[in-house]
Amino acid sequence: MNEILRINNLNLWYDSKQALQNINMRIYEHEITALIGASGCGKSTFLRTLDRLHDLTPIVRITGEVLYKGQNIYDPDIAVTQLRKQIGMIFQKPNPFPMSIYDNVAYGPRTHGISDRSQLDDIVENALRGAALWDEVKDRLRSSALGLSGGQQQRLCIARSLAVEPNIILMDESTSALDPISTGKIEELALKLKERYTVIMVTHNMQQARRISDRCAFFWLGEMVECAPTDQLFNQPKDVRTKLYVSGSMG
Repeated sequence: MNEILRINNLNLWYDSKQALQNINMRIYEHEITALIGASGCGKSTFLRTLDRLHDLTPIVRITGEVLYKGQNIYDPDIAVTQLRKQIGMIFQKPNPFPMSIYDNVAYGPRTHGISDRSQLDDIVENALRGAALWDEVKDRLRSSALGLSGGQQQRLCIARSLAVEPNIILMDESTSALDPISTGKIEELALKLKERYTVIMVTHNMQQARRISDRCAFFWLGEMVECAPTDQLFNQPKDVRTKLYVSGSMG
C-alpha cells in the first residue's frame, strides 16, 4: 500500500472564516477514498485543495502542506500546468466544452503539445474506452458533446481527464445530478478506474460510500474527524461524532 498524498496540518480561511481546521490525512494508491459529512462541513473545500484550489476563490490564507509524491503542491515553484495533468477534477455537474465529443477528449493532450492526428485518435479512443463510453459514441465523435445525456456527459468529462493520463482523479459529488442508472454506471466505472488510478470522491450518499470506497473520511465543521477503512468507519467508529453521523442521529 503506497502513499500518494500526505496532508499535514492543513488549515484554510475564506476571508476571516476558517473553513478547514488542522487536517492530517494519508491517501493511498489504487484506492477509492470517500469523503462524507453534512453540507458545509468542508469536504468539497478539502477536495479542491488537492487540486491546488481549482476554481476556489477568494482565499486569504492557507497553511500546512499537501504533499504529492513528497512535494508540496503549494510550493510557489511548482509547475501548475503539470500538476493539473497529474491530478484531474470531475465536478458535480457535467461540464463538457461546447465542441465535439472528439475535441473534448483531445483538448488536454493538445494543450500539452500533442498534435499528431494518429496519436490523438488513439488517445481519444483509449480515454473513451477507459470511461466506458466508446461503444456509445464511436459513430458520432464529431457530434456536439452537448447532445449527450447527463450520464454520458459525466463519463465524457472523466474521459477528458483520463486523456492526459493523471495519477489521481478527484470526483466532487459527480453522481448527485444523475439518475440511478447513470449513477450505477459511474460507480462501476470508479471501481474499474482504481485499478490504474487513485480516486478521491465527495459524496452525500453514505450507501454509495459503503458500496465502493476502500477508505472513508468523515468531516464535521471543517475538521476531518476520522479516516479509516470503510467497514471499520461504519461498523466500529472511534469517534462518537462519527458514530452519530453514520447511524443517522446527527447531520
